[in-house]
Amino acid sequence: MSKFVITKSSNGEYRFKLTAANGEVILVSEGYASKAGCNGGIESIRTNALHDERYEKKTSANNKYYFNLKATNGQIIGTSEMYESTTGRDNGIASVKKNAPIAIIEDQTV
Repeated sequence: MSKFVITKSSNGEYRFKLTAANGEVILVSEGYASKAGCNGGIESIRTNALHDERYEKKTSANNKYYFNLKATNGQIIGTSEMYESTTGRDNGIASVKKNAPIAIIEDQTV
């Protein structure tokens, strides 16, 4: 089953990763000062995941492909892993669309 995994980093920030059923990480968040903010970020991912116009397809300096998922205000709420091809990146977007709305939340900070 796909899930959002919440962790707390050494600097005290909360982050989440969206993982597919096979455990592969498909999206990571920015850092949040509070767990409530992190949970809000997860809800924003769920809300925005199905909207094609919220995905920004990018190419890195070393010619790898990735995407950002943005909220309605343009703020980046999640960034993908790096892919070797545009097909891989597009499959990653499809995976977020499929998995984010149904993913459970696993809080590893408790």
